[in-house]
Amino acid sequence: MRFDELARSYERLEATSKRLEMRAILVELIRPIRPPDLAHVLYLSQGMLRPEYEGVELGVADSLARRAVATATHAEEADVGRRAKASGDLGTTAAELLAGRPRLETAHPLTVANVYAELTAIAQAKGEGSQEVKVRTLVDLLGRASPLEGKFLVRFVLGTLRVGVREMTILDALAEAFADGSKAARTRIEAAFNLSSDLGLVAGALVEHGLDGLASIGLEVGRPIRPMLAEREPTLAAVLERMGGTAALEFKYDGLRVQAHVPKSGPVRLFSRRLEEISAQFPELVADLPSAIRERPAIVEGECVPVDADTGDIQPFQLVSKRRGRKYDLDKAQTELPVRLFLFDVLLAAGTPTYSEPFPARRERLESIVRPNEHVAIAEQRVVASVDEATAFLDEAISAGGEGVMAKSVKEGSAYRAGARGYWWIKYKRDYTVGLADSIDGVVVGAFHGRGRRAGKYGAFLLAVYNPERDRFETFTKVGSGFDDAQLAEMPKRLAKFESSEPPPEVDTGISPDRWMRPHLVIEVRGAELTLSPIHRAAVGAIRAGAGLALRFPRFTGRFRDDKGPTEATTSKELLEMYRLQVRQEAADPPDGADAAG
Repeated sequence: MRFDELARSYERLEATSKRLEMRAILVELIRPIRPPDLAHVLYLSQGMLRPEYEGVELGVADSLARRAVATATHAEEADVGRRAKASGDLGTTAAELLAGRPRLETAHPLTVANVYAELTAIAQAKGEGSQEVKVRTLVDLLGRASPLEGKFLVRFVLGTLRVGVREMTILDALAEAFADGSKAARTRIEAAFNLSSDLGLVAGALVEHGLDGLASIGLEVGRPIRPMLAEREPTLAAVLERMGGTAALEFKYDGLRVQAHVPKSGPVRLFSRRLEEISAQFPELVADLPSAIRERPAIVEGECVPVDADTGDIQPFQLVSKRRGRKYDLDKAQTELPVRLFLFDVLLAAGTPTYSEPFPARRERLESIVRPNEHVAIAEQRVVASVDEATAFLDEAISAGGEGVMAKSVKEGSAYRAGARGYWWIKYKRDYTVGLADSIDGVVVGAFHGRGRRAGKYGAFLLAVYNPERDRFETFTKVGSGFDDAQLAEMPKRLAKFESSEPPPEVDTGISPDRWMRPHLVIEVRGAELTLSPIHRAAVGAIRAGAGLALRFPRFTGRFRDDKGPTEATTSKELLEMYRLQVRQEAADPPDGADAAG
């Protein structure tokens, strides 16, 4: 496949924010493609070279890209920088400069295979002299590229592709391009993706063997599974009613969710809930898991929490977050910030998948294969059949340092549903019953310049929730409260890579911030209540035509959710349910001065 065909499709995708149009463009693009080009196109269209969990990065900074563009177009680097600053996009600048110079004569136009191989070479260049290798490789590609190809090549290496294509839209396109487009086909394709986290693998099996070929995609140690997610309920009585009167309650640890892949031999690999490998940050878990797991190879899941080095008591989440991303002084970190992994599920044991078994069977298997040690334990659990029993267990969880309980169904059919959210698992925190005390994980999609004491820096941020049905990020609030000076200083550093001069196509809002941000950073906020809004788009039209949901008096809790990707933020559906629960609570509350019993 020629690369200019892909670039033209990207240009069409960039020009629309309508999901149906995007899906149609993708279907037209991928339907004639076969492996290996198909996998390459799917990865490239998401701004990646490999599945996200592999963590492959090109390592091309803005300065290197500017130098490559200047060299390839025989322009002054300073002029390239000025033009890019004016346009807000080095890719657009590259296209303009490439249009003004003669293209290198070549008998072979760029192909997707060419580009993919060269970009892979850029990613693999490490160590001394690697920057020069990256620049030379990019210069060579740009020298052979048309202006349109050059635009998207530069955007890709900088991580600013801007075509708005995400996994859910790609899954829709795969169902239409290589199956009958039905909901049943889409469900089977998504299920295979949730087990493998690899769109290229799924697409290859689908094209070569049809829907039935997806059955060959199973669990593999070292390839993470997309995590099962929980719903909420406002009271323990509601939790038990939803569960049919009986539920397995577990301590809800306030920590970092970890999926541990323990091979029969070889190194353990740890993945966060956003499928990022975090093995290097927790060497004590990597060292202790093989002796803790009797039946290997295995895939187990748990919550990594900080503990007091002297007492073993559970500590606040913020302490374990200090271990995230740490590359140096790991021995010191293990001593000063020790952690323990509380395992709560097993998905593979002795090489045999267990995820399709009912939860009670999985729990029994987990208990049989785990030999607890200093750093590995099993989550506390109790099966309860009354509100009194549930309340007593909740009290135990909170007194032990937990933030609440997780309720899990014990019914037949309580299999592990990778990548799905449902009422088979329900999370409950005591503060769910008080107003809107529950937190919301919002995605930063815009920033506003500060005033007064915050002049010269960002003073507030536009937040969105994720709508998986629309594959869009819908805004619900603007938050400026709760940030201390250090956090405000940190925000531009966290957001620099995601700044955009144009509204990201996947963002839906009625507000224009001073600076747009491509959805990536997730932060936790709380607020007083949810109200209807004519300018925000979260769950727009669900309560009243033209009105979305907005959070009043929002405040940043101080917690950056680095463990969550943007599509794992609070969803529009969850926000809508929170609004409805709030309305029901308000309706149930007696008016001021009234006799609550009367």
